Amino acid sequence: MEERSGFGYFLLGLGIGVAAGILWAPRSGEETRQLLADKAGDGADYLRTRAQDGTEYLKSRTDEIKSSASDIYEKGRTHLAKHKENLAAAVDAGKHAYREALADVKSAATSAASAVREQSDSI
Repeated sequence: MEERSGFGYFLLGLGIGVAAGILWAPRSGEETRQLLADKAGDGADYLRTRAQDGTEYLKSRTDEIKSSASDIYEKGRTHLAKHKENLAAAVDAGKHAYREALADVKSAATSAASAVREQSDSI
């Protein structure tokens, strides 16, 4: 039973509000509808402008990020190429040192063998 009385009060308040709105409306119905349509159009224009601004902002940020990524990529590529050259030079130097050490060992072995032969021939 309490729900019915609450709903009744709601309807009574709604009716009183509508009547008060009609009695004290500052403009006629036509003027009010025109005002609402103008405000809705202004709101739509505002949203359209903000959307265009957002799109332009996103495009500019995308271009900046692409440029930054491209710069980072190029720096990394240059850095990697430099280290690759250094590594290749180090490998070549290592090969050269190995060949020289091998030649020195062979030379020492040959000298030692000839010294041993000379000693065995002299015995």
